[in-house]
Order: sequence, then structure tokens, then C-alpha cells
Amino acid sequence: MIRKSLIAAVTTAALTLPAQAGDLINKVSPHSVTQTMDRLAAAVDAAGATVFARVDHAAGAAKVDMDLRPTELLIFGNPKLGTPAMLDGQTAGLDLPLRVLAYADGEGVVHVTYHAPATLAETHGLPAEAKYIQMMTGALDKLTSKAIAQD
Repeated sequence: MIRKSLIAAVTTAALTLPAQAGDLINKVSPHSVTQTMDRLAAAVDAAGATVFARVDHAAGAAKVDMDLRPTELLIFGNPKLGTPAMLDGQTAGLDLPLRVLAYADGEGVVHVTYHAPATLAETHGLPAEAKYIQMMTGALDKLTSKAIAQD
């Protein structure tokens, strides 16, 4: 009886892992992490959104004498999109403003990764068809595409 429960729990956990991984959007950048994030910040500014913070995780690691490959996080948003989401489900504020991570993997390939905005709807009980979800999805795609574009 316990063995069947354990097998069922492990199977359920294994089946949910791909769904969680599928909620991440990943793109590859031909630029360094810093250049990619500079370009993303410029695209955010040009779009009229606000950059709230930029976190250099590798610099933080260095402060505690640890090595981390280049890894930066940009936190940005537009209250015209985020506020309606929080009005529909205030816990959405846990995941807003939007966040994009750029990092170099073990081979030096730079990745740009973010959560699909549809996960906001799932996680916080927001209407999946909400216009702000569609607009966030489009904005993230456009902004990250500009950041990784080869000029």
C-alpha cells in the first residue's frame, strides 16, 4: 500500500516537471550577458516601460568568494499592464514586475529566459484570456527579440 502511494507520488511529480519547464521561454543571444541586458534595458526604456532593478548575481556571488558564470536579472514593467492583473488577483504582485534572466551556460552560450505570462493566470487565478496577459506575452517576446537581435 505504501509502495503504491510512493510510486504514484513519484509518477505525479515526474509528470509535472515538464509542464513547469515548459512555462519558461528560452532564447539564445549572440551577445554577452551584459550586452544582452544593456540592450534589453534600452528596449524596455524605448517601449515606455520602467526598469525597476538590475541584479548582477555573479557580482553577488563574488562578494562571498564564490564563482558564478555571468548571470543578470532585469526587473521591469508597465503599471498599465501590471495593475489590472493585480486588481484581478492581488497575489500576482508576487510575480510582477516582469523578470528576465540572462546567463552564460557552461559552454559560454548566453540564454535569455523568462516565465510565460500565461503562468500568471494559472498561478494567481487570473482570466487566461485577459488582454494584459496577451500584451505581456507580446511585449516580452518583442523586447527579448530586440535584445538578442544581430544588428
